[in-house]
Amino acid sequence: MSNKELLYIDDALSHEAYFIHHCSDIESKLQDTSLKQLVGKLKSKHQNLYDQFLNLI
Repeated sequence: MSNKELLYIDDALSHEAYFIHHCSDIESKLQDTSLKQLVGKLKSKHQNLYDQFLNLI
C-alpha cells in the first residue's frame, strides 16, 4: 500500500471516529426513543465503516 493510500485511510479513520464520538454524545442526551434508536443505528454504521478501514491496514 502506498503512503498516500495509508494517509487516506488514516484520514477516513479520523472522520469515522469523530462521527462515532458525536453520535454517542448525542444519543446519550436524547429523550425521544425513536430518535435515540436512529442515532444508535448511525453510530453502528460509522463503527462498521471504522472497522472496515482498520482492517485495510
